[in-house]
Amino acid sequence: MKTKIKKSVDGLCTAYNFDYTKAVRGKYNKRILEKGANAVMLEADASKTFSDSAAVNAALNDSIKRGVQDAKNKKGRFVA
Repeated sequence: MKTKIKKSVDGLCTAYNFDYTKAVRGKYNKRILEKGANAVMLEADASKTFSDSAAVNAALNDSIKRGVQDAKNKKGRFVA
């Protein structure tokens, strides 16, 4: 038999209570910058084209692969 989960006044489970006074702004910023993560701003029309970051990455990877394939066809000249 399942145990009942107690809910707080706002309707959330008590396990989800979070004390925002202990939150740290930019806690992971340094780690992200050290590992070389890139953030890119898309134009409004481009952001309407892609549903999420996975779709953007897939399109970019396809473009890169086509560029590499073209480069092989043109004797080492990379064309993206």
